Amino acid sequence: MSLIEHLPILVVLVPMFVAPLLAAVPSRGQLPWLIATLTSLLTFVVAIAIAAQVLAHGTLTYELGGWPPPFGIGLAVGPLSAMMLLVITGASLMALLWGPASMNSEVGHEHQSLLYASWLLALCGLSGITVTGDAFNIFVFMEISSLASYVMVSAGPKRQALTATFKYLITGTVGATFYLIGVGYLYMMTGTLNLADMAERLATVSSTAPVLVASGFILVGLALKAALFPMHAWMPNAYRFAPTPVGVFFAACSTKVALFVLIRFDFLVLMPNLPGHADMLVSVLMPLSVAAMLVGSAVAIFERDLKRMLGYSSVAQIGYILLAFSLLSTAGLTAAIVHLFNHALIKGALFMAVGTLVLRTGSSRLDDMAGIGKTMPLTTLAFCLAGLSLIGVPLTAGFISKWYLIVAVLEHGALGWMLLAAILISSLMAIVYVWKVVEVAYFRSPPDNNTGGSPAQRSEAPLGMMIVLWLVVAANFWFGLDTSLLLSLADMETTLLLGSRR
Repeated sequence: MSLIEHLPILVVLVPMFVAPLLAAVPSRGQLPWLIATLTSLLTFVVAIAIAAQVLAHGTLTYELGGWPPPFGIGLAVGPLSAMMLLVITGASLMALLWGPASMNSEVGHEHQSLLYASWLLALCGLSGITVTGDAFNIFVFMEISSLASYVMVSAGPKRQALTATFKYLITGTVGATFYLIGVGYLYMMTGTLNLADMAERLATVSSTAPVLVASGFILVGLALKAALFPMHAWMPNAYRFAPTPVGVFFAACSTKVALFVLIRFDFLVLMPNLPGHADMLVSVLMPLSVAAMLVGSAVAIFERDLKRMLGYSSVAQIGYILLAFSLLSTAGLTAAIVHLFNHALIKGALFMAVGTLVLRTGSSRLDDMAGIGKTMPLTTLAFCLAGLSLIGVPLTAGFISKWYLIVAVLEHGALGWMLLAAILISSLMAIVYVWKVVEVAYFRSPPDNNTGGSPAQRSEAPLGMMIVLWLVVAANFWFGLDTSLLLSLADMETTLLLGSRR
């Protein structure tokens, strides 16, 4: 077999094998960071190669040990999987390139080998979820990424990181358990764990009651993992108290992977075989997604901590994705896929900008950012430009997402107009909480005391951080102008998923 044929497994094996070696490396100096960054770079290059192969030849498959599915474990990388790999590996690489100064400030050198080893395990787990074609292995990789994530969040500089980690652990464990129970019911009915084989065998199942129970467990479990309102309570504090580079990584891709599994499971396995499942999804997900958009945005307006504000903003943005998904149409599914990618760009840029401010001010509280626009103009401008993408201003990636979402909802008549109103209200709320930061940064005087950092400290961050931050900000405008790659993958995926329902 050629190297190209091994690409689906390499994106998982590379970080998996480097992680234990990295844990044994002394924590002194920048060697742990360098190893983790080079590993992420390699996985990102592999993800790019996978995306190129998928665009050229369609879905890539790989048989572990040469055993064909369903007898062996198979990997299947379709267009959406390829896009998610780009998001996961790209977010990991950008966060690592941006984060060494922030990591040294917040964590120190003593435990960095273990922290970066956990980072690679999280990268391995998230990547594994996207490439596996086996329902149980989704759970296995989910647990690998979750356990590593708990370690990473607990490494935050404040004691509240332990409380946030405990809440994250309990919620994540319940979500994973619910998912596994649902998979167990499906295995009981079909005798297989391979997703494609499971979909075929469910067509011959006469009793759908256990399948209906399974769908409920899977939906709730993945909703907990994705922080869908009102099951989002773990996320804002996890983002706030984790080391900032970890927050950048997770904000860009962690919840998106759970949404990916939900989309894949529902369209490939459940909807084609479970009568009424589509109506159930609409009746459950659509109201919750609208509530997420409005409540998440409203709480973000009144939040005085920037990291928590972005966390509640993510609750609203997840609502956009779920709303598009719940439309169950070609336009809706395209909008959901587009925003899965674009939100990673938006929130990655915003968290980097906030993290850069935190590095210089020593605080993520909004009041401590007074006058920061005068002393850190480039960082503040980067936040403002990323905020424009979050709002959905034309020429940004966020505008592309909202445009496709609006087109999708307007296909649904009177209901579509009500959904459009909710989208517009949520977008106006986003203007309010982004403007709140602009007002404090540009129109207030710097604090007289030292809680907001001394004048010497309140200066632009190191050049390396600024370069990476502005690269991600520029990507928000690049993908707002050139949508060819993203729409090509989205069109291919919608054809596959909607074709499976016929």
